[in-house]
Amino acid sequence: METTHTTSATPASRLAFLREASRTQRTTGAIAPSSARLAARLAEPLALERRRSRRRLSVLEVGAGTGSVTRTLARLSRQGDRLDVVELNPRFVDLLGRAMVTDPVLSTAPGDIRLLAGSITELELGGRYDVIVSCLPFANFEPGQVREIMDRYLSLLVPGGRLSYFRYLGARALRTVLPGRAEAVRYRSVATLLAGFESRYGAGGSVVWGNLPPARVVHLRSARIPAIDAA
Repeated sequence: METTHTTSATPASRLAFLREASRTQRTTGAIAPSSARLAARLAEPLALERRRSRRRLSVLEVGAGTGSVTRTLARLSRQGDRLDVVELNPRFVDLLGRAMVTDPVLSTAPGDIRLLAGSITELELGGRYDVIVSCLPFANFEPGQVREIMDRYLSLLVPGGRLSYFRYLGARALRTVLPGRAEAVRYRSVATLLAGFESRYGAGGSVVWGNLPPARVVHLRSARIPAIDAA
């Protein structure tokens, strides 16, 4: 279910995102921040946990960019929750750091927000998470990178924890017309790899048309630890 509040990016963050997209398309992967609709869909597992329980939750966001999804996650937080926000791009890290002091949503969030600069495959996080939201552009990465990231996510989730990420619609068609067989092979390998994770851990998903470009959100759920029968 989508939230009704607005989490639109500010004009300054849109401009910053566009500048970085033009400079670092491979790692930014889009031309605009995630829309409020996409952010809400990515945050659905957290919203679901919030409706079910009042216990403290640990949440990880990876690839926060200018904070569009971060604001949605912050709105859903409660006292005692932990939200770790990972971003590699130093310009986005600087923007987010300032926003956590001045932004009316981020600066007043009831939970604890921690900004971590670096790569998700290299950072020491010191804990596991109930919910992970990934905003990384997997379609731009090498298959080995995607596998390493996905394996890290699953290792960081508590048993039964939930992971959300998205794929832009039309990416497959675009990759088939790009020059170079190696690029097409790389993209197909990434798509096949993600399909394997989705087949094993899939927990639903949906298309968000109100985003630039439209995107398909995927939800995964880590395996629960099997119960041990009493002797």
